Amino acid sequence: MQQIHKQEKEQFKKLFKEKKIDRFEDRFKVLGVFLQTEQHVTTEELTELLNGGDPKLSPAFVRETLELMCRYGFAKQRRFDNGQIRYEHLHLGQHHDHLICTKCKRIIEFRNNKLENLQVKIAAAHDFHMLQHKMEIYGICSDCLQSRARRISLDLTKPGEHVVIKDFKGGAGARVRLLTMGLRLGDQIDVITNQQRGQMVIAVDNKRYVLGRGLTEKIIVEPGHRAL
Repeated sequence: MQQIHKQEKEQFKKLFKEKKIDRFEDRFKVLGVFLQTEQHVTTEELTELLNGGDPKLSPAFVRETLELMCRYGFAKQRRFDNGQIRYEHLHLGQHHDHLICTKCKRIIEFRNNKLENLQVKIAAAHDFHMLQHKMEIYGICSDCLQSRARRISLDLTKPGEHVVIKDFKGGAGARVRLLTMGLRLGDQIDVITNQQRGQMVIAVDNKRYVLGRGLTEKIIVEPGHRAL
């Protein structure tokens, strides 16, 4: 990786000086710190790493430099599920995809050659010339799963999660209401929407249910596994 970073810095110097980009030394400092982090950073996060609490380089300057780095192929702008702009390295000849934890927002990079080859074959089978692609898999990382109780109330689950009903809590009236709706112990649930307030949409056996917050707090679930 050090060799790759050295090449990136050499090409950065060559291109930015050829284009007569102003404040070269400051911009080269931005590149250096950017290459040192393996995270997907926002402008504000990179500015903080650069300044260490001392406001020397403004967020506007760092943002402008990152945009120039994207223009000349040293960085790539990404937007994940929350729409926030983050920047990642763009090393020539390298490609990776992402696992995104919907709880802690951790982003894990991965590469799978079999998957890459399969995507090329799929495109060819459809007589499609693939130029570029990205894969983003949303879920819950192992750290978040370990820190969370195995059994939780349905209102604490995340959109896209697949869970199994294990218990109902509350009075007899709540249990009867849930049973009347068609929800029973052992049902496999797909969480469709959960805004952490108001109503929640779930699916059981390809049928949608709209539940109020009070009811979702009474349904106890644990992680399930989708059939492949």
